[in-house]
Amino acid sequence: MRLLLVEDDIDLQTNLKHHLLEANYTVDLASDGEEGLFQASEYAYDAAIIDVGLPKLDGISLITELRAQQISFPILVLTARDSWQDKVAGLDAGADDYLTKPFHPQELVARLKALIRRSAGKASPLVHNGPFSINTSSYEVCKDERPINLSGSEYKLFEFLMLHQGEVKSKTVLTEHIYDQDFDLDSNVIEVFIGRLRKKLDPDNHYNLIETLRGQGYRLRSLAGETANDPENPANSAMAGRNADKRHE
Repeated sequence: MRLLLVEDDIDLQTNLKHHLLEANYTVDLASDGEEGLFQASEYAYDAAIIDVGLPKLDGISLITELRAQQISFPILVLTARDSWQDKVAGLDAGADDYLTKPFHPQELVARLKALIRRSAGKASPLVHNGPFSINTSSYEVCKDERPINLSGSEYKLFEFLMLHQGEVKSKTVLTEHIYDQDFDLDSNVIEVFIGRLRKKLDPDNHYNLIETLRGQGYRLRSLAGETANDPENPANSAMAGRNADKRHE
């Protein structure tokens, strides 16, 4: 998941970035409101953290402008401890949640996770898709309730796909949501990670879990209601066809 952090306090910015990276997020930084507006307008983000007291363009004006541009990612606004007016102004401008300074970084991470889940229509940290599940709080991935070991980058990609089940996502979109601005968008790393996920999650292609749509990108199939013996499962249908061929040999 890719975040935009707009904070002019360099010490706080550095500290927050450290904790967000530890929580498996990719983080882009902006130190003033104008820079934040430019980056939010140019790049795809899953959420933004915006301080109210920014130079050049204050946080409330930044949020107002983002919403006027129909930029809809969740926004967490940071406010001073005693400024209830900033909280109200931020929420009225279009922010989705707020934190008052000082705060614990783990609370920030927890609130971000909740905002991103809700924006994807998922209220619980446990996200299911057929026999597969992820826990966005513990970063655990399971198949039939048995844990599957994924690398950090593999988890980022699978989490993004799980939160957007049934949606076609281009290689560019996947890359932008997993890596920072400086990553080579022409790299074949997404293809490599898709291949690894297929081998780890569905080695027999039983569920045809991650589809490749030529010229469009990838889609994580929604397996709601499917079981290992479901005849509507494409893999089961194919297997049944092979068995029928064998019977007629």
